[in-house]
Amino acid sequence: MDLDKQARDILTGNDRGGYTIPTRGLYPYQWNWDSAFAAWGFSTFDVNRAWTEIETLFSAQWDTGMVPHIVFWKPDPGYFPGPDVWGTGRKPASSGISQPPVAATLVRRIYEADPEAGLARLRPLWPQLLASHRWWRDHRCASGVAAVTHPWESGRDNCADWDPGMANVDGSGVGAYTRRDTGHVDASMRPSKEDYDRYLAILQFGRACGWDQAEIIANGPFLMADPAMTFILIRAHRDLAAIGEILGETTAEIEGWADDLVAALPQIWNDESEAYDARDLRTGTFAGCLGSGAFLAWLAGIDAPKMEARLQAVWDGVRFGIPSNDPAAANFNPRRYWRGPTWPVVNALIAMGFAQAGRAADAERLRRETVALIEAGGFFEYFDPIDGTPCGGDHFTWTAAIWLAWASPAAKRG
Repeated sequence: MDLDKQARDILTGNDRGGYTIPTRGLYPYQWNWDSAFAAWGFSTFDVNRAWTEIETLFSAQWDTGMVPHIVFWKPDPGYFPGPDVWGTGRKPASSGISQPPVAATLVRRIYEADPEAGLARLRPLWPQLLASHRWWRDHRCASGVAAVTHPWESGRDNCADWDPGMANVDGSGVGAYTRRDTGHVDASMRPSKEDYDRYLAILQFGRACGWDQAEIIANGPFLMADPAMTFILIRAHRDLAAIGEILGETTAEIEGWADDLVAALPQIWNDESEAYDARDLRTGTFAGCLGSGAFLAWLAGIDAPKMEARLQAVWDGVRFGIPSNDPAAANFNPRRYWRGPTWPVVNALIAMGFAQAGRAADAERLRRETVALIEAGGFFEYFDPIDGTPCGGDHFTWTAAIWLAWASPAAKRG
């Protein structure tokens, strides 16, 4: 069983000519952070294709600097909600929210793998990456830390982090609609209908105000501070500054953005749970949950000794990888999307942080547990962290990508 070859075949099989879909049927368009991971995977065997993936994603960047979370390059009636529902009026058609800004972090890794080939591709991306990071600074960090205006923007759609904010979203008036996701995978593994009603209510608010960011922040139905997004953005700012130094650009402002986020971290420290925690910015309520997002602290270079014992308990409470929710929590569900499963792609980010922090044993343990899942179950979207059952979509792009770039015995980890 040549898993490296299988992974390469998945990437090339999901290639739609300049961009990669996450998987056939379930996700038939280009997704923002999926695409950045796809590029990282491509860089292990086709660096030119890796750069093209990033360039195609950023070709859909809004004039505000936002890189949308979905780009609808070709019509596909099998997906809901499609471009007509989002109603952003953009060309190419896209959604009206963003996704975790991992691009700078992974672009830096792609460049460092082949600097000679990468420099010419890196330079024209610089202003686009900078504009994206400025958008995050201007439109999602007003409270100090990074916030999300829709659970989909976080990339962790139905995780327990969002329960306080979602409880205050009225989804009763969204009208009739037909979901498509449950026609592709087991409905028990997907967000509930109540979740979807609320997702659509948040979407409809954005559409009604013409995706006016000031109005969404001031009066939108959902606004929560996100530790995971904050940690990802701190790391991305640092990586963008490193890219700027390579290109001879001034980077003090970008470093300042990262420093500001670090200084604001006390806003999302929950003394009661002794951990970084999502917080509803409308009510001040903490989510009171501990999952994979908190483990990203080390990705941002943040040491959290007070959180150490709790995080280890979460990890030791399962057999495979970092669960997306505390297995001791009443709302833990080991197979329902982000309510408990482990995600190889998040494991890769966490391990990147462990390695940076000098925690080589933790990084290797996480890699080893992720390898065991993929070897036994294949390249699925996510897995039950207790018994390893593969869940979600199969032949999944970002799982194949992190295999090639991080998990495989042949991967060049650093």
